Amino acid sequence: MSDACQSPPQHRCPPAVLLFFLVHRRKSDMAGERRVLTLGGKGSTLSSDSVFEFSTASPPQLLQIDPSALARLSSSPSNHKPNSASAPSKLQLSVPDFLTPEEARASILLLLYKHLLSGSPSSSAVSQLSDILSNDTKTLTLDLDFVKHANIDMLRGCWPNITVNGICALLDYTASSLTIVADAVAALSCEALKADTSTALNFFTDSGDGSSDKDMASVASDLKVLLNGSKFRGTLQCDQVDNIPIIHGRLRSLSKSVHQSTRIALNSTLLANGSVSEDLTTLFSSLSFAIKSLGESSWLRANTLVKDNIFPDLAKSFNAGCPGLDILEASVMSSVTKKMKKNYIESLHEIYALFEVVRKILSWEATVSFLSLEGSELMENGERSVKGQEGVDGGNVKPDKKKDKKKKVMGKGTSVLMQFIKDRLQIKVFDTSSLVEKVAQGFLSFLDLKDPNFKSLLDKVKEVVDSNESRRLPKLAKGTRDFAKEQMAVREKAFTIIGNVFKRHGAMALDTPVFELRETLTGKYGEDSKLIYDLADQGGEICSLRYDLTVPFARYVAMNADFEVVRILVELLDELNIGDYEVKLNHRKLLDGMLEICGVPSHKVRTICSSIDKLDKQSFDQIRKEMIEEKGLDVDTVEKIGKYVCLKGHPLTLLSELKKEESVFLKNEASNQALKDLEKLFECLDKRCVDKVVLDLSLARGLDYYTGVIYEAVFKGATQVGSIAAGGRYDNLIGMFGTKRVAAIGVSLGIERVFTIMEEQQKVENQVIRASETQVLVSVLGDDVGLASKLVQMCWDAKVNAEFMANKRLNKHFDRAKEFGIPWMVIVGDREIKEGIVKIKNKEANIEQEASMTDFVDQLIRLMNTR
Repeated sequence: MSDACQSPPQHRCPPAVLLFFLVHRRKSDMAGERRVLTLGGKGSTLSSDSVFEFSTASPPQLLQIDPSALARLSSSPSNHKPNSASAPSKLQLSVPDFLTPEEARASILLLLYKHLLSGSPSSSAVSQLSDILSNDTKTLTLDLDFVKHANIDMLRGCWPNITVNGICALLDYTASSLTIVADAVAALSCEALKADTSTALNFFTDSGDGSSDKDMASVASDLKVLLNGSKFRGTLQCDQVDNIPIIHGRLRSLSKSVHQSTRIALNSTLLANGSVSEDLTTLFSSLSFAIKSLGESSWLRANTLVKDNIFPDLAKSFNAGCPGLDILEASVMSSVTKKMKKNYIESLHEIYALFEVVRKILSWEATVSFLSLEGSELMENGERSVKGQEGVDGGNVKPDKKKDKKKKVMGKGTSVLMQFIKDRLQIKVFDTSSLVEKVAQGFLSFLDLKDPNFKSLLDKVKEVVDSNESRRLPKLAKGTRDFAKEQMAVREKAFTIIGNVFKRHGAMALDTPVFELRETLTGKYGEDSKLIYDLADQGGEICSLRYDLTVPFARYVAMNADFEVVRILVELLDELNIGDYEVKLNHRKLLDGMLEICGVPSHKVRTICSSIDKLDKQSFDQIRKEMIEEKGLDVDTVEKIGKYVCLKGHPLTLLSELKKEESVFLKNEASNQALKDLEKLFECLDKRCVDKVVLDLSLARGLDYYTGVIYEAVFKGATQVGSIAAGGRYDNLIGMFGTKRVAAIGVSLGIERVFTIMEEQQKVENQVIRASETQVLVSVLGDDVGLASKLVQMCWDAKVNAEFMANKRLNKHFDRAKEFGIPWMVIVGDREIKEGIVKIKNKEANIEQEASMTDFVDQLIRLMNTR
């Protein structure tokens, strides 16, 4: 983080002799009210929200077992008394003494819930646990009665996992809540710092092509909504402001990931497997580093504001009350150390403590931001009140309206939040100097997740971000983007080049609907089916947006032979002039043969191909772990795969190596056929194309419909966009739609990524883009629109691209021509009207001629053609 970030200087006031007493408002009907949590309902699930609310409620919530669960209990064989007169078995479980009260309650709640999910719950144990929870009994030992000893062994083995689940539920809710609150507090800090947020927020946009981070873009978009219309924006730029989308976006992404895993863990049946605790702890360990970064960023912004403010005691109070960066570091390291020692419960407990530290830091950031933004006004109001109490003429002094008019306006979103905060923190003025401490206490209470009113803050932030009323510009749907006029010019140029290349090879245009019947798309994309977006029921038909054009196209017609499509791909990328690239190429049968040689079972070939296809984004160590732990391959098989997928090079050189007599690829039927196909392909391609190709055995193209040659073009320049084109042979796809088997091959250009490269090139090379194709500006110096329309229509009749403008100021006409890159002007002023002429001018070419108003177009066209 940069130390250069400094807040703007402010006028310092003497120490305040006022106490602003903050009363945290609570609903009057909250006192004595006890909510009820019902467990065990058929088809019901338990959420992290309900676990947190139950574990932290004050007064504690009542617990109720659903009648359907009670019926199951009464009929369960485990509750039938044995024939012998033996006493019921006892299970004694210890609650770790280091847990917080809410961690202990969450763990006991999960124990009860998991026991209800089991096939044969004990009615005695259910009753005992219900009593402990409903009466908020503080106990470190659970003594439970069981009829069957088997239940005891199961619960004793699962108790550590259950405790982990309980703490994870609290962490899950806390993480998602702090993610929302942190955005709002950061927005207030940006206002107080008078920061220039435009650069940082505009940098993170969702391009819609997968090349940008959606969560970082989403954070930037939400902050734009909160800060929209702010007059506090200044010139201050610093890391702790610029990094907000990165830090908050990473936290938002990880929060989603742990939420999914926690939801599954909460509602799964009992497992005594220790790997469950390890996996969850590993997930939350990653989250702990993200929450630590959030705390550091928040502390640095708060510290910057503290350094220069109107309250002399603020720095002292901040240093005494706000946890420091050393505490953040120590908390994370303690958690990591306990995780490495496999003390998973203690590790998660440390992470929960870390979350509380970050919550306090956010509260202090909110405190200093609030005082920086509202402090002066609060002081003035307080002074007027004190004067009134002392009998000084001033108690009824009216505010200075001129001064109020000069007051800067906050963003539309932050203004709503600030008013909401004021309403919740009722401010009363007394004769004391404890302002800072009282404001800090108010925010520590207001941002306490255990407080019943905290949810109202979450709801308000969501309302502000989601409301159309708080933004002047509509928010783009995720995965989409707008194109400005300059960008559209780039697109049209690219489409023209692409069209010309395809027409050169005899192609004809066609189009298919943007959505298809879901049955048409499913079963064709393999594991990439997650990229299919379903639509609502369309008149009884289940439809989905097409992922790409391959399946709809295969429904229609086939294309050319292999070598020509590779040639087309090279021509396209060369003529688009995007810079250096390579075409990675492989053969699906070569890949299948390689996996067979390595010992991969036939039913796992496609799923292993999907893993291999990730090697351009992940290391082989990561892929190795996935293939072994998730897809069940043995270590020897995976090591053999690793030896082959690293093979790549010039196609002729590598092909020669693979065809040597001792090669295992020649002994396998599939790979041997693939080598023959590749040899024919490379013979047909000229040297220019072959030199652009890299034979790469790691290229898998995870889509299931490929049957032969597969290829993927990758840009090698500075702009990181990944794959820019791909395709391959899919001989069986067309036959799926009721026709005879048709040989087919295709290529798809990642046009949005190509546009990104072209736009970036133009920025680097300072290229001027003409968004308009207008050739002539008809400029009438005055307000005679009728004359202007007559002259411009003469241009249109001659098929000249022209537009007109009527304005008295000549500079306005020149500015318009310059802005839109219009080379020719037809100028008509008072003199030209009297003489019946026009002035034809090309400023860049230094051409200026006069022509008759009745036939100036002919002379204009001659000049344009000559030029």
